[in-house]
Amino acid sequence: MKKISLLVVAVLLLQYANVSAQGKFFTREGKVHFFSKAPMEEIDGVNKKATSIIDTQTGQIEFSILMKAFEFEKALMMEHFNENYVESDKFPKSVFKGVISNNSEVKWTTDGTYPVKVAGKMTLHGVTKDMNADGTITIKGGKPTATSTFNLLIKDYNIEIPKVVKDKVAESVKVVVDISYEPFQAK
Repeated sequence: MKKISLLVVAVLLLQYANVSAQGKFFTREGKVHFFSKAPMEEIDGVNKKATSIIDTQTGQIEFSILMKAFEFEKALMMEHFNENYVESDKFPKSVFKGVISNNSEVKWTTDGTYPVKVAGKMTLHGVTKDMNADGTITIKGGKPTATSTFNLLIKDYNIEIPKVVKDKVAESVKVVVDISYEPFQAK
């Protein structure tokens, strides 16, 4: 009788894990691109290893980005970015946790393109700030893709630019997020 009870509990737990994974999508290969255009120099950084999860039932969305995973055209730019500006050893990742405010307007099971509004908190360089951004969710073949373009003021995150290079780094950085999700598989 004890073995049957344990078997029933195990089956119920497995079913719960499978049900709780429904409506969730995940990736470890999201793309985040930032661009700084200053009078003397343009800086282009791309990170193709952003981790993100989205829950279609609640609209909750999270991103985590390892700062050292940003790639640059010049090795010196990467070195300055990691050592002097974002201090990647001290602040190894950037995190966004938020919710799609108009989640009920997205038809998650119907192919199409849906404008969304996202609100949450962004942590970068050890500073957490409220953030709102517009974006787009595109559903194709049952899988969502999320895109958004927004600007960040680097001073809002206590990132200091030395006066010597102030003409090489813009005060506002354009950020483009492009994430393709796969169904989340509970283990």
